[in-house]
Amino acid sequence: MAPRLTSKQTLMQLRDRRFLTILVLGFVSGFPWVLHGTVLSLWMFAEGSSRSAIGYIGVVGSIYAFNWVWAPLVDSIRLPILYKLLGQRRSWLMLTMSLIVLFCYLMSFTNPSESLLPVGILALGIAAASATQDIVVDAYRINLFAKEEMDDKIPLASAVNTTGWYSGFSFVGGAVALWLGGETIGLSWPVVYQFLAAGFALFMLFICLSPEPPHRVSERDGISEKQSFSEWFHDHVILPFGDFFKRCGFRFGFALLLFLLIFRIGEAMLGRMSIIFYPEIGFSTDEIALYSRFLGGLSTVIFSIVGALINTRFGIIRGMFIGGIVMASSNLLYAAMAVVGPEPWLFVVTLLVDNFTQAFAVVAVISFMSYFASEVYTGTQFALMTSISNFGRTTLSAGSGAIVDGLGGNWMIFFIITTVAVIPALVLLLWLAKNIPANTVTPHNRDE
Repeated sequence: MAPRLTSKQTLMQLRDRRFLTILVLGFVSGFPWVLHGTVLSLWMFAEGSSRSAIGYIGVVGSIYAFNWVWAPLVDSIRLPILYKLLGQRRSWLMLTMSLIVLFCYLMSFTNPSESLLPVGILALGIAAASATQDIVVDAYRINLFAKEEMDDKIPLASAVNTTGWYSGFSFVGGAVALWLGGETIGLSWPVVYQFLAAGFALFMLFICLSPEPPHRVSERDGISEKQSFSEWFHDHVILPFGDFFKRCGFRFGFALLLFLLIFRIGEAMLGRMSIIFYPEIGFSTDEIALYSRFLGGLSTVIFSIVGALINTRFGIIRGMFIGGIVMASSNLLYAAMAVVGPEPWLFVVTLLVDNFTQAFAVVAVISFMSYFASEVYTGTQFALMTSISNFGRTTLSAGSGAIVDGLGGNWMIFFIITTVAVIPALVLLLWLAKNIPANTVTPHNRDE
């Protein structure tokens, strides 16, 4: 078994410039979730939309669960002009980021109180572009490291990615957006969207200046003019998915995907409704920006690194099991908030515990999935796993608002339900830990 790095040795690896690129890529991945999530939810709430409507609009996020369908295209199609200028990964990043900026700007000309259709269409467009962007970001991050580096660098890379994701989601996309639209500054939500579009566009310059990662290819990579559709479909769809189940075995591969589907359902249900829960119990938009987004984002950034150190030191399987238990248990603090009311001290304690457990679990999940993606079909296989995970976080949790309404607005019972929802996933994780195929991950990460 390879020797495990000490915490100091792990942190010293951050001097590697590749981690800066991963940090920014994580940021651009997290940012769009605010555009079709947090900010849109508060805008709809301000316009008088029901909890059910706000919950159901979240179904646009289901597109993340299906990006594996077009992941082979992103892995293989070379975009005209952009490919020659930027390479495979960066050219797709520039395309998807441009679309996100465009849809975000167009969103500022809509109004949820007048019609939800254009709002929903543009939110879906943002989510679709973001889901495509995630394919590229995940492949980019994994391709940056050689196979022999993965044991020591992937957990840290996952932590840096998570740090960037929550920075985009909580700091700029969350806290700044909520402050702009909150009681102190008081900009209209359409103007907030225009500010967010302009801010996101600035990161396109960084992508242009970043290095193109090695793109490990199969012997038949690329699209030839002489190649028929059936041959292309076989090479870029059948082979990537077939390779995944061949390496993992069908039973283990199916169980792995099922675990990813159900592991974070409870947390996703809470996340979608928490932004509505806070104002309902008496917190202002400015307080939500300060506590939930700024303080919550800052704690997640710190806790992501802590999560990487723990997972590197003790192994990701144990880390995921512990993370799942504490992640679900932290939801009980929200149940306490529902009883106590808008107490700032309890809000802060809840957020600190919740963000620590979320960061811990997310780092473990990303690291876990990274070991099952091949070097040849990275984008496609990682997209398959993240898509399944996102399906649980978006589609299956879209009815969270209806559940709260069905409970007569009893938030305490709702949060208890989100707590027990993790139990089936933990049982499945125990089985996975005992049956990991030897050819997929190293003994270091089998926790042996």
